Amino acid sequence: MLIKNANILIIDDDQDVLTALRLLLKPLVKEVVIEKNPGNIDALINRNLFDIVILDMNFSGLVNSGNEGIFWLNHIKDEKPGIEVILMTAYADIDLAIRGLKEGASDFLVKPWKNEKIIQTIKDILESKKSLQPKKDHLISGGVDIIGSSDEMNDVFTKLKKVAPTEANILILGENGTGKDLVAKALHDQSNRRHHPFVKVDVGALTSSLFESELFGYKKGAFTDAREDRKGRFEAAHGGTLFLDEIGNISLDQQARLLTVLQNRQVTPLGSNEPIPIDIRLICATNIDPKILADEKKFRKDLIYRINTVDIIVPPLRERGTDITELAKHFVTIYAEKYNKSPFNFDSGFITKLKKHDFPGNVRELQYVLERAVIMTDGNVLNPEDLVFSTIERASTPNPGISTTNLDDIEKNAIVKVLEKNKGNVSKSAKDLGITRAALYRRLDKYEL
Repeated sequence: MLIKNANILIIDDDQDVLTALRLLLKPLVKEVVIEKNPGNIDALINRNLFDIVILDMNFSGLVNSGNEGIFWLNHIKDEKPGIEVILMTAYADIDLAIRGLKEGASDFLVKPWKNEKIIQTIKDILESKKSLQPKKDHLISGGVDIIGSSDEMNDVFTKLKKVAPTEANILILGENGTGKDLVAKALHDQSNRRHHPFVKVDVGALTSSLFESELFGYKKGAFTDAREDRKGRFEAAHGGTLFLDEIGNISLDQQARLLTVLQNRQVTPLGSNEPIPIDIRLICATNIDPKILADEKKFRKDLIYRINTVDIIVPPLRERGTDITELAKHFVTIYAEKYNKSPFNFDSGFITKLKKHDFPGNVRELQYVLERAVIMTDGNVLNPEDLVFSTIERASTPNPGISTTNLDDIEKNAIVKVLEKNKGNVSKSAKDLGITRAALYRRLDKYEL
């Protein structure tokens, strides 16, 4: 993290010290908060997202006189382990400060201090924090976190970790906006091909005339605008991974051409008679229901078997429970930094309103909703009224043909009927509904059933 993005809290009972440090650091960092009373630490660290606390070792309070700094250090690290603490001490307290280092402090400063020393210490801690931050390999996709700790997402991560190092062709299934492209990139990044190209093609957007030239390439003069040789995406991905997005939208003719290439492991560019061997790992994705893919009038079964050695189903956001809170914090932090705003806190009703929304647009919709909230909100607390949901996503939700078109009501009614049918048996009801027991329990809580 750069120092200009840092939020720093300074705790000292000497107003002159607080004023001097605030004047020093205010032009360099994002935010500086000063406080004389350590008793207010809880309120401050729970209301704000601090990166560093600069903490005096001695106060006029009664908490273990002479060891107050150690007491508050331990308290901060217990409450917010991610906050780095710098202890401030007089020369006589150096032994105590060293003890503080052993108990989790990042560094200590000696009074009277040198301004350059303080600034460099903060820079070093922020840089160290960035480089030492543990990485969850199964949650990383091209440097982007795939956020989630729900049972449904843990199932995805487990399968991803197992299949990524293999050469198996993968079919990723899921609704629009669930993050299928991130899963595809994560598969590549954790594969043995990660040092070779990752090439993505939205095949559903290719017309019949562009399909072959885009995927297989062409020679100069192959058609009117072919002014030079061009490699196709298969050849460009040689040695690496080819990701074909929206595979379910291609025509039967395109499916036949694709199947031939996958069977023969070679492509013949337009305007050429010489086949070119290809070595790629294939990943495909679609938002189409598997039942439709199983219809041979719409999709060839021999192609399905070829691209679907293993499938990974990315769950919709409405089935991911507490992931909504994690994602909300993640996106709000990103957009607060992007638009140069102070860190935000959530009113209790804000998260409740988020959880009650069904998010037909999934994570993509959540991201846009939160970006708008950050832009439009004046204070640093996000309230329920700051959430405005997309009418476009609502309008695109199919009408199921029953008396209500509210998705919450539809889902609630379905759950009630299945529970009544199974006489309250949650396990059997979850199976009938096609969801996990954990997902059903979350819905029971959501609808207060």
